[in-house]
Amino acid sequence: MTEIDARSERQAVRPAPDANRPDLRRVGAHPDFWYPVALSRRVRTGRVIATSFAGERIALYRGRSGTVHALEDRCAHRQVPLSMGVVDGETLRCCYHAWAYRGDGRISQIPYLSKGDGRPPRGVRGYPVREAYGFVFVFPGDPQKAAVTGLPQLPAFGTQAYQTMTFSRTVRCHYSFMHENLLDMNHQFLHRGVVGKLRPELLDRRTDARSVEARYLFTHTGGKRNRGANLLAGEGLGGRDSSDVMTIRTEYPYQTLDLVPEGAERPAFRLWVAYVPEDAEQRSCHAYGLLMIEKPRIPGALRLAWPFIRRFTERVFAEDRTAVEAEQRAWDEQGGDRNHEVFPLILDLREVLRTNGVPIGSPANGCVANGSPLHGCAANDSPANGCGVGACADPDS
Repeated sequence: MTEIDARSERQAVRPAPDANRPDLRRVGAHPDFWYPVALSRRVRTGRVIATSFAGERIALYRGRSGTVHALEDRCAHRQVPLSMGVVDGETLRCCYHAWAYRGDGRISQIPYLSKGDGRPPRGVRGYPVREAYGFVFVFPGDPQKAAVTGLPQLPAFGTQAYQTMTFSRTVRCHYSFMHENLLDMNHQFLHRGVVGKLRPELLDRRTDARSVEARYLFTHTGGKRNRGANLLAGEGLGGRDSSDVMTIRTEYPYQTLDLVPEGAERPAFRLWVAYVPEDAEQRSCHAYGLLMIEKPRIPGALRLAWPFIRRFTERVFAEDRTAVEAEQRAWDEQGGDRNHEVFPLILDLREVLRTNGVPIGSPANGCVANGSPLHGCAANDSPANGCGVGACADPDS
């Protein structure tokens, strides 16, 4: 058999992706939720920054009053990014011709036109925006749903019992790889250099239309554990041989993890994380995370442990990022999902992510010109919520 024949035979028996379900990596994050898109401290008063959600470019700026606004990052005049602009009181001026926009996206001034002169009827899209937990959240979907959709609830955040470590990192993979990575604790071999030998045992799992939850029992069976791992688990520098219960939950579109040491009444730490797609194809996401660590009884002990915990978590994240980015590269090279997933928990998770997401490239989070307007954008009519996105803007504006 020639090399070409052998290659053809291997390709012939290679299983194709499940034709009965859409490829999960082609399913986009549903826009009708609150997503963090920046750290609050990055949006300083009088400054503007650029961010994005699934290819939608967004300009964030903080006005003189301290309120943060989120606008489509594109001037209605010449399409120059508004993130290059200048904050003027509560308005944002384009850097090119100084068109000024209010926080809802409506044009407040075109400096070289008189009051009687004609002007575009629409501005740019304004996004609902809130600040919480040290993040700026935007609602990229239907603005009518923003008022009735709650922010994630984090009861441990800001309490006397916990101190919070914040994470903000770009990962070059589809957001679903991140959900799978955290929920599937059978990958601890990847972290053997920092956690030693861990034996995870799945105690139970629960699934409904929007969530998947798993409880694991973790037992350390050998090898040296990193000091940061011991301190994070509330076991001191030397650690101890004990079993911990870890509960991981995907509550679409967010994910949480709680670790309760053996004999403890409350978690040693609680993690909340959101994976926000950045590009239009959603092959890159930004992980925004909050690690809430229980304060020990000894005052100041956590402050001393903080650098060890930070280094440990950064290393674990780096190892996970290496793995999931390799998975994304394999998907890119093969043109689809060739995974042989066998873990029922992850199969449940995939179904939740599929059924709650939207097809990538669908107009669910934009507006439609010359068709049915979505999310309050009225093409060829007076806009709601200041939306004048892309093709919905007048061609001469």
